[in-house]
Amino acid sequence: MNKVRVHYKDNLSYYEIAYFLKDYIDKNSVIVCIGTDRCIGDCLGPLVGTLLKIKNFPLAVYGTIPEPIHALNIDKQLEEIYKLHPSCNIIGVDACLGDSKNIGEIQGRDYPIHPGKGVGKVLPDVGNASIIGIVDSTGNNELFTNRNIRLNLIMEMAKVISHSLIHAYYLSQIHAKGIDT
Repeated sequence: MNKVRVHYKDNLSYYEIAYFLKDYIDKNSVIVCIGTDRCIGDCLGPLVGTLLKIKNFPLAVYGTIPEPIHALNIDKQLEEIYKLHPSCNIIGVDACLGDSKNIGEIQGRDYPIHPGKGVGKVLPDVGNASIIGIVDSTGNNELFTNRNIRLNLIMEMAKVISHSLIHAYYLSQIHAKGIDT
């Protein structure tokens, strides 16, 4: 299993994620952003999806602020996605919990997301590759709720992730045409 780890404030953090993801994204990719806008910490995925839609990202994007994919609808949404895109390559995006020293870290990974794992839920794995953003620590018993997670952290991380996906797609297209990057 391969992954890349960057802090969202690092110079060119978007590029490190994009360069890693370029080998996992292509014209058959679908971006599935998981989470809900009912909780600041869990809205990273839908915010990324919304930013991608605003920027007219050329690939299919599911999971936005107006139409989130969360624990209550994930099974049905994934079923619908696979019907509409039978041979798709899914890249999952989600917020997660981690060590307090890693808050703000973004990881691009060549394996799926395990949504709900941090809050004790058993949900289907999502994606052939994934991007996760560490938004809070696992040491918190309240998990995503009533915490002091700043919306600015989520916004800035979402901007980096959406920029990474856009750049990864264009890098993959350049690579597919045989142009040296």
